[in-house]
Amino acid sequence: MSTLAHVFEAAGMATIALGSIRKQIESAAPPRGLWCDFPLGRPLGKPGDPEFQHRVLDAAFALLDSPEPLVTEFDESIPDDGEEMLACPLPPRHDPDAHPAIDEARGLRTAYDRGLEMSNGRIAAGRVVQADDIPAAIEAFIRIADGTPWDEAGIPGLPMRVSQDIRGYYETAALAMVDHAPPAWAGTRWFLDATETGKVLLAARKEMERQEAPQPMWFYLTPGDR
Repeated sequence: MSTLAHVFEAAGMATIALGSIRKQIESAAPPRGLWCDFPLGRPLGKPGDPEFQHRVLDAAFALLDSPEPLVTEFDESIPDDGEEMLACPLPPRHDPDAHPAIDEARGLRTAYDRGLEMSNGRIAAGRVVQADDIPAAIEAFIRIADGTPWDEAGIPGLPMRVSQDIRGYYETAALAMVDHAPPAWAGTRWFLDATETGKVLLAARKEMERQEAPQPMWFYLTPGDR
């Protein structure tokens, strides 16, 4: 993006770059940059807080007054200590004959549909796997966790893309069941640490590594720090 900013500037178009990682925006050196110490994925800081978001935008547009290249810092940070987890209930078991992760995913479908409507489709499954097919996708990862070779388990697409859709399904359902915007990674921590499907993906990731699958195929099943 910083390279494109220089191209646009050379053509006479003023640009501003927002960055969440200080070292990255300073090393990329856009013509005008505002470093915002916010969690990744939240460039304007606080969801549902238009006053705060407008303050970020005002600070960004103020950089247009500078005739020289400038990278500056927004005056407020939003810490994420990496510990807070979304408090979200999970559905009770319905089908004792189904794997707990499959039963869980099916039980979240009503909440998912409600969350999809609330978010206007912005956070959801469907990039590779549609909501109706999420249980079958989870079943493929269950087979891997149980030792089936990853390339014979029937994953319906690239493993990391499929896992992103599964996580999107869960996080969309969770947002429909809470009454606030959680910290940036609280939903992901809830998915990985509190749900049966999160446990399956972590186990499948470990098994794929053991099977010596290509590194991108297993590493990106979950965020890299996991």
